[in-house]
Amino acid sequence: MDKIIKSISKNGHFRAFALEATESVREAQVRHETMPSSTVALGRTLIAAQILGANEKGDSKVTVKILGDGAMGAIVAVADSLGNVKGYVQNTDLDYKRASTGEVLVAPLVGNGFFLVVKDMGLKQPYTGQVDLITGEIGEDLAWYFLESEQTPSSVGLNVLLDENADSVKVAGGFMLQALPDATDEEISQMEANIKTMPAISTLLENDAPLDAMLAAIYGEMDFTVLAESDLHYHCDCSKARFREGLHSLAAAELTAMIEEDNGAEVVCQFCNRHYMFDANELNDLILDK
Repeated sequence: MDKIIKSISKNGHFRAFALEATESVREAQVRHETMPSSTVALGRTLIAAQILGANEKGDSKVTVKILGDGAMGAIVAVADSLGNVKGYVQNTDLDYKRASTGEVLVAPLVGNGFFLVVKDMGLKQPYTGQVDLITGEIGEDLAWYFLESEQTPSSVGLNVLLDENADSVKVAGGFMLQALPDATDEEISQMEANIKTMPAISTLLENDAPLDAMLAAIYGEMDFTVLAESDLHYHCDCSKARFREGLHSLAAAELTAMIEEDNGAEVVCQFCNRHYMFDANELNDLILDK
């Protein structure tokens, strides 16, 4: 079961999230049938969205859009404050590795562009924040977003490790560390040193208690308190009723064309690849309801 642990240093100067997201990323890989580079890029974006969703309260939803000019195309993930996440990558078929290390390439395939965050808090207009992609590695871009849009110095690590033989998701997860207003320069320097010397996220995720190990590595000798621990899930809230509403919004002429050309319509959810069928009678009902 995927989990997130939220914590704060006992002096109140830092807070950190640690996430295990293996099942969420694995589910995304299966649903979208992604190749390695696409899997890693989508997985990192899902984890980034989970971090942002965990920052929210109530019924808020957060959408992360990685809009680069590279071969990857758009990457989109949507998360809520309850731990649910869904997402998709425009190009699912990218499979490139560095010959020397076997490391899955992401940044060159994302390219230059924008890191966009849309927060829907139930108000008339959602909040939108946008920064340039600075690396295309997604973790560093999320940290840049926190600094530029929310004025919060942050360190973010995201990792998706694939099985070397099957290219399936072996482990996935990440962390976010943020300096709060009372943090001193000396404390910030110490935390930066902790991050630089901590083991790889994939190594920590293979620990018997991965999130505890991650937090211990982040805080080092600084005491901290666990604030909350909650589950994370890959969950798509699509339904036939929701897509029916979308079809109902189309002009009668468009619905008629679907009946004449295909004797109905098939709608595919881009977030989970579920297929919904609407026969000619159902489309006629929508026309009569206008």
